[in-house]
Amino acid sequence: MPHLLVAGKLHPAGVALLDELKARGVTFDYVEEISEPSYAPLIDKADALVIRTQPLSAATIAKAARLKVVSRHGVGYDAVDLDALNARGIALTIVGDVNSVSVAEHAMMQLLAAAKQILRADRAVRDPSHWNWRNRLEQREIHGKNLLIVGYGRSGRHLARMASGFDMKVRAHDPFLKKAGWPEGDVASFDDLSEGLAWADCLSVHVPKSDRPVIGEKELRAVKPGIIIANTARGGVIDERALAQALADGRVNAAGIDVFEQEPPTDESPFLSQDNAILSPHIAGVTEEAAMRMAISSIENAIGFLEGNIDPALIVNRKSANA
Repeated sequence: MPHLLVAGKLHPAGVALLDELKARGVTFDYVEEISEPSYAPLIDKADALVIRTQPLSAATIAKAARLKVVSRHGVGYDAVDLDALNARGIALTIVGDVNSVSVAEHAMMQLLAAAKQILRADRAVRDPSHWNWRNRLEQREIHGKNLLIVGYGRSGRHLARMASGFDMKVRAHDPFLKKAGWPEGDVASFDDLSEGLAWADCLSVHVPKSDRPVIGEKELRAVKPGIIIANTARGGVIDERALAQALADGRVNAAGIDVFEQEPPTDESPFLSQDNAILSPHIAGVTEEAAMRMAISSIENAIGFLEGNIDPALIVNRKSANA
């Protein structure tokens, strides 16, 4: 019977599912700590690995004599050595649409909090000497403003619908979707990112990390002055140094930042001292509801792959899965 290694603390619903699987003869090791050294000594006997955000290196994969599938507790896999998995013919799976609503809600919150300068407003109440900040009229409305969504996948589309409730004018930029065929009757698209940035009053980013920032110094020079930015994607999708400078000099009025190049960010991060940067600890997709769905789905993906009944759309490296 299969043996699972679960690396990282699960929502109680996931733990309950593991207990239910015992009746089917499934055994498992469960390590709550989120670090590679905490689970690596147990990987040699695992047929499947359910893993959260910690790294999975080639060195650890080399010890996994029985491993057939790695099931990510999420949709990103930046910390997984995919080449090493491919070399061994080990499949990698991700969860389906379990947290896109949570991510979109967080992005909407960032846009609102940034527009309303929520940190400065909070300080004005807690420190009476700042009370008259209210008269500086730094708050803005988002009603009727232009919102550019870069990356028009599930979370981007949810955000577009939410923003329409504020009568925002929404357009999107997504070269990959454009090639596949833009959804008929949906929001209009910008083929040229610079053109979209010059149009946008607000920007929300929903793309995977690549080898260079999607929004770098060049792109930040092209924005409409005073733009508001929301980033719930991945650290490195926006150049942090360039964004910090743009926040400091006013090209970017305010930003909501949920993801960082280094997590947690170091004390040297300029965002920590910028009160027009609304920060959160990579939690956009980690709500109570989404955590429950991710825990259950990641376990079901691991078992489903081993039993040969997984949805093929959830397998990242199809060649390895069919080997």
